[in-house]
Amino acid sequence: MSTPAREHVPSRPTWRCRACGIAWPCSPAKLRLLAEYRDNIPGLMVYLVTLREEAIEQLARLHPGTHLPDLHRRFTDCVPVRSR
Repeated sequence: MSTPAREHVPSRPTWRCRACGIAWPCSPAKLRLLAEYRDNIPGLMVYLVTLREEAIEQLARLHPGTHLPDLHRRFTDCVPVRSR
């Protein structure tokens, strides 16, 4: 019997992927989110920025006094932007 596939979702408060263990959002999570929000890119950006702020708060509590990585890039660089 095969084991069910694990979802690529964040494990709070560490913000590592529950399925693959790397920093979330991992590549599979980004691909899933881009597919889910393909018709609502502004909504995806709002969602990811909200999660980024949550991650900043939780990681700062988990590691007080340490420099946090560039979470803006980590959370939002995958979102396509249109030029005017």
